[in-house]
Amino acid sequence: MGDVLSQSEIDNLLAALSSGELDAEDMKQSNDKVVKNYDFNRPSKFSKEHLHTLEIIFEHYSRLLSTSLPVYLRKNVQVEVINSEAQVYQEFSNALSNPVLLGIIDFAPLDGNVIIEIADNIGYAIVDRMLGGTGVPLEKSRDFSEIELAIIERIFTVATNLLIEPWANVVELSPRLQRIETNSQFAQIISPSEMASIITMNMRIGSVEGMINVCLPYDVLEPVVDKLNTKYWYSTVKVADNTSQREVIEVALAKARIPVKAVLGKSTISVNDFVNIQKGDIIKLDTKVSDELKIYVGNIEKFLALPGASSDSYAVKISQVIREEE
Repeated sequence: MGDVLSQSEIDNLLAALSSGELDAEDMKQSNDKVVKNYDFNRPSKFSKEHLHTLEIIFEHYSRLLSTSLPVYLRKNVQVEVINSEAQVYQEFSNALSNPVLLGIIDFAPLDGNVIIEIADNIGYAIVDRMLGGTGVPLEKSRDFSEIELAIIERIFTVATNLLIEPWANVVELSPRLQRIETNSQFAQIISPSEMASIITMNMRIGSVEGMINVCLPYDVLEPVVDKLNTKYWYSTVKVADNTSQREVIEVALAKARIPVKAVLGKSTISVNDFVNIQKGDIIKLDTKVSDELKIYVGNIEKFLALPGASSDSYAVKISQVIREEE
């Protein structure tokens, strides 16, 4: 039931209508519910929750690319997720230019393939770096040669293998790079009217910057689409078992060799005395014969000890342990 207006409010409303301050037609339209048309040709199969979870997965993936690719390119690489959206595959395919670098990846154990598209200027920069250049792309695009594609295939293989870890909480992947296409017409992996999720990432290799698009068809992700939500994601994150790792670290540390030195004392002499020092000269230290020696582990003073001998070697006997709080 709506609110009941008082007599004064009714009078004010009638006065506003008669003066033209309010329009009766506008008031009618404001009460109408806004109806959004549903496009049956483009059904919304990916929800915002699905896209958000995919962003989380590929943010992890972008960090792996940023840390792994510099090993091969010998240059700083930065990758970050820019956007995620759902599109009809035909729209994604039509937006591709030629030449283009498309990695067709078998997303086993899921049925079907996904596509990783790398901008051509990034491809030219990768080839230049792998061949010892500075990583400068070509001024004018051209088709990639067979040798260049063989070089780029190595980077695609690395990028494919890095998909395993980010997807571990959803499905245990065994991805495999099937082929590289440079013509978008030969990359029709699904029906043009099928929906796909497009993850856009920005890659920077030194001063060269370009886009990476990952096309994930809905038909491929359908068996695990229910797992693409943040609630499931965080509930399945495995708590690391630090017990076994701690034991391994402790064993490794126990075998580590560290430098230990005993300091008899210190002294300060002039440069002239140092230059003219001869065998048999005596340098007076700042310690007495009966004083305890300072024992350093690395550069940290850890013990006090008394000088002595063991068999035919000089030795020290620990007399005090210096704790950190001391």
